[in-house]
Amino acid sequence: MTDLRQDDLRRGFDAAAADFTALGSYLWDPIGAAMVAIAAPAEGARVLDACCGTGASALPAARRVGPHGAVDAVDVSGPLIDELRRRSTGLPQLRGHRADVTTWTGADYDVVQCALGIFFFPDMTAGTEHLISRARPGGRVALTIWRGDAMAAAGHHLGRAVAEATNTPALGQRPPSLIDRINQADSYAAWLAERGLTDVDVTVEERHLTMSPEVAWLVILGSGYRAALVKLSPDVVEGVRERYLASLRADGVTELDATTLIGSGHRP
Repeated sequence: MTDLRQDDLRRGFDAAAADFTALGSYLWDPIGAAMVAIAAPAEGARVLDACCGTGASALPAARRVGPHGAVDAVDVSGPLIDELRRRSTGLPQLRGHRADVTTWTGADYDVVQCALGIFFFPDMTAGTEHLISRARPGGRVALTIWRGDAMAAAGHHLGRAVAEATNTPALGQRPPSLIDRINQADSYAAWLAERGLTDVDVTVEERHLTMSPEVAWLVILGSGYRAALVKLSPDVVEGVRERYLASLRADGVTELDATTLIGSGHRP
């Protein structure tokens, strides 16, 4: 992800709610389903779904736990929670909450899961440790991140397009951060074990997204990359779109790496 402030990220996610759902069938839904398959909440289980977005992992979790279970789905974005509630009609066991999950007080969950959210925490280590602490002793935790440079090509071409459309200098490469040191299977497993998880396993979910013009632009509109557009006028955004797609074509980008790492384990 580009280096954006927390308030800009939140506004970006707020603006992206409907497009999150549109992109979901191509990207978020299969990623969420893969994590839930590994987290494997049982019928009747209590689940915390952190950074839930519009429900890519919360919805399949709610179907698995059934009417006698409960899923607390938490996100800082009100519009994303509104979209989640619209999508979860008929699943009363799924409860959407607009809140900061890094201070969430609910506890003793059978499963705590988070798909592609922990790297947005202001303090990734402290936020992840707080999530782990929300599981009951022996409870299962599943946390998904991008592998390596997955999705980075979209951000690179978007940054170039924004600079050209706004006649401003291109953003420099963001400073190295924790996620850059742990975005491979072995380093991620070691980091999760350091956070106190036992029986840690990391599953590599290979995924590549065909970048038709429609999908390529949805990757921007329906993700955290949307934050780069929230302060721009509609005319400038259209200019960004044209330049972004042209930049992808010029570099021959027809496919986007969207491979994830699903780290799982148990709270002692």
